[in-house]
Amino acid sequence: MLTPSMEDYLEKIYELMKEKGYARVSDIASSLSVQPSSVTKMIQKLDEQNYVTYEKYRGIILTQRGEQMGHLMKQRHRMLEMFLRMLDVSEKTIEKDVEGIEHHVSPSTMDSLKSLVLFFEQYPECLEEYRQFRQQLRDLSATDGESR
Repeated sequence: MLTPSMEDYLEKIYELMKEKGYARVSDIASSLSVQPSSVTKMIQKLDEQNYVTYEKYRGIILTQRGEQMGHLMKQRHRMLEMFLRMLDVSEKTIEKDVEGIEHHVSPSTMDSLKSLVLFFEQYPECLEEYRQFRQQLRDLSATDGESR
C-alpha cells in the first residue's frame, strides 16, 4: 500500500526520469523540499516494495511497477489541474489544492472527473455556459451583499 508521501516520491522520480533521463537523491530532495536523508529512507522503502531499484551511489531506476505507478500519479495530477483550470481556479490555488486532493480521490471519482474534463474539451460551449452561470451567481451574491 502506497502512502501519499510514497506517491509524491514516485511521481517526482517519474518526472525527473522523463525530463533528465535520471533521478538523483539530491534532485528529488531539492524538488520536494526535503532532506537528502529523508529521500534515501523513502527510496529504500520504495525499493523494498519493488517500485524502484536503488544502489547507493549509483542511482535510482524505476521498475516496471514503479514506472506504471509514476505515470498514473502524473496523469492524475494533470487531470486534476485541468479540471480546476476549467473551473477558473487560480494557479496558486490549483497547485495547493491538487496536492491535497490527489491522494484522497478514489479511482472511480477520478474516472468521472476525467470524463467531465474530456466532455468539456469536446463541447467547449457547455463549459462556457457553466462559466456564465457561475458569473451570474457571483453577481447575484455581490448584489445580495450590497443590500445587507
